[in-house]
Amino acid sequence: MADMMKILQQAQQMQGQLKKIQDDLEARTVSAAAGGGMVSVEADGKGQIRKIKIDPTVVNASDVEMLEDLVLVAVTEAQKKAHEVQQAEMGKLAGGMSLPFKLPF
Repeated sequence: MADMMKILQQAQQMQGQLKKIQDDLEARTVSAAAGGGMVSVEADGKGQIRKIKIDPTVVNASDVEMLEDLVLVAVTEAQKKAHEVQQAEMGKLAGGMSLPFKLPF
């Protein structure tokens, strides 16, 4: 029974740490650019886009498709960076647990 209490205490600590990590991720900023910096994107650590900047020289009414591609590349890269930050932070959380069994993932 003492082992079960210890596991429950660890779970409560982990829950508190998870909340802190989530708050930290929201406050964190990742950025990415495409087209040599003509399009830049900022996102929080959870991957939510906060800002998109487009250099006016890349705006060309006859080539909207290029601008769309640049925006897509920059957004995708920012979200990828945010995902990597999330994985690193969650890895720290899971690495600190001492469970008497192996997790299936």
